[in-house]
Amino acid sequence: MGRQLVWRWRVAAAWWFAVAVGCSLVGSGSAGLLESNPGLAYNFYQKSCPNVDSIVRGVTWAQVAANPALPGRLLRLHFHDCFVQGCDASILLDNAQSEKTAGPNLSVGGYEVIDAINTQLEKACPGVVSCADIVALAARDAVSYQFKASLWQVETGRRDGSVSLASNTGALPSPFAGFNGLLQSFSNRGLNLTDLVALSGAHTIGKASCSSVTPRLYQGNATSLDPLLDSAYAKTLMSSCPNPSPSSATVDLDGATPLKFDSSYYTNLQKKQGALASDAALTQNAAAAQMVADLTNPIKFYAAFSMSMKKMGRIDVLTGNKGQIRKQCRAVNTS
Repeated sequence: MGRQLVWRWRVAAAWWFAVAVGCSLVGSGSAGLLESNPGLAYNFYQKSCPNVDSIVRGVTWAQVAANPALPGRLLRLHFHDCFVQGCDASILLDNAQSEKTAGPNLSVGGYEVIDAINTQLEKACPGVVSCADIVALAARDAVSYQFKASLWQVETGRRDGSVSLASNTGALPSPFAGFNGLLQSFSNRGLNLTDLVALSGAHTIGKASCSSVTPRLYQGNATSLDPLLDSAYAKTLMSSCPNPSPSSATVDLDGATPLKFDSSYYTNLQKKQGALASDAALTQNAAAAQMVADLTNPIKFYAAFSMSMKKMGRIDVLTGNKGQIRKQCRAVNTS
């Protein structure tokens, strides 16, 4: 018990130190804290639903304890929601030809966790907490489970959108994109180079479909390795992703510590062990490569990731009288 308490104290101390050093990160790393706030607030539900944080955390942590793959899924769900029409929970809608049906989203998961949280919040505070805020809070809490302390603050006050179209998912960065394409995708959403490198660190957990990896391994029936891929690591990828691979086959994005949210992703990149072409692309630009080197330091990574997550969570949000508060996250309110 004594060792556990000491470990928790060290994590907490490291986190607060990370916040303190955040403003001195490479480049414009502090930009996430300086962006104008689009009507969101900390403790937005303090009066209308005072237990929202404990309810979301309780449901999320219980489910993550039973399924350690959920942090990667919920983080990806939040990312894929915000990059398409902004953070409005449009990815949750089940209508025909919705965002869920688009190729990039077919492997997105975690919806059942959002449903469970929504059910509990509707019992406690009917019609008060948006599904968009649930997605943002659940992503944070899922990632934070291993630390038993929140890794970043989440601004709330988002409202839910009513439009979800598969045709809008072209805004999502491609796993095959080169550096310029990635930077443009992020720039289109108001995010900069620092945000690109920091948010790519989400790939320290989660999985990728083999279809996103095999073009780096094979060409037709022959082996044809991407020169930006370490040959020994490529063999590991090939063992998980044969040619051809089953449509359901996946590979860990972080081959070193796939279930631990840490900075090993950046160490992997320096060894040419990023699973996706879009991961390797970060080493092909001098400024990005320097940030990769800096973020191998876990304290700097946690600080940079936290700031960029808050910045991403502000993308084209609906606040005030815009949008609605969905009673069920999978369907638009009919009345």
